[in-house]
Amino acid sequence: MGVTLAYETWGEGPRPLVLLHGFTGNRGSFDGLKPLMGRSVSAIAVDLPGHGATPLPERCGRDGFLETVDALVALVDSLGQGPVDLLGYSQGARVALAAAVRAPDRFGRLIMESGSPGLHRRQERAERRESDGQLAAFIRAKGVNAFVERWESLPLFDSLRAMPAERQEKLRAHRQACTVDGLAGALECLGLGVQPDYWSELHRQRLPTLLLTGAKDEKFTQTARRMAAELPVVWRHAFTDCGHAPHLESPEEYVREVLGFLQTPWYEAPQFEAAATGAAPGRVSP
Repeated sequence: MGVTLAYETWGEGPRPLVLLHGFTGNRGSFDGLKPLMGRSVSAIAVDLPGHGATPLPERCGRDGFLETVDALVALVDSLGQGPVDLLGYSQGARVALAAAVRAPDRFGRLIMESGSPGLHRRQERAERRESDGQLAAFIRAKGVNAFVERWESLPLFDSLRAMPAERQEKLRAHRQACTVDGLAGALECLGLGVQPDYWSELHRQRLPTLLLTGAKDEKFTQTARRMAAELPVVWRHAFTDCGHAPHLESPEEYVREVLGFLQTPWYEAPQFEAAATGAAPGRVSP
């Protein structure tokens, strides 16, 4: 039967846009964007497995990841809206790319924020599975609150501490709303170590793709540069004063980039590339 993804909709714009949150998030992770883009898109905000109201996949490991991708494609089919645009952040960006590879005809444009096509080397994937397994064991032993303290202390999220206190509190509330089994299980079925390696698929990916990162997040910005060199139809933008989560750190600038990309007609693609302040684009094909 497979897992069924819970979701909610908001916005009254003409473009359907699927939103996929990151690890420890839920369908409300993009709520801060509602007043900024609700008139331009019709959002379908999804709970990924182990988060919010979506259960874990029936299978674990790589099979669980692929089950999630199939569930996303099934959700899009059930909407009956034709090709939809797809935006994913971090873990959600990896699922978004996998869905675009799996069923490119279901999607119009792809936006990946702080995402990766996976780990190329078998040894790297094995090491990541081991580290994710250790983190899952920590969550099961110590609980969600202890995990959130540990998670928020990672250097990856240093720039989030510059956000207004109210925004930080909402983010922590989303994280603390997770369950032990949900977080641990998500690591085991959606983690980078179990995800297939999609690097070899990038040159065949024909969806127009926008890669967004924070310039302070050097690791993912470098990954985006490598991806841009492989993707045939691609734009890339790094937000100057942001880290891993630009949609939280600079929502107004983030929405300008997203809507500019979604609303740009094909024949204007080179002009969009040239006008993207701070961008470092890859190849662009008409």
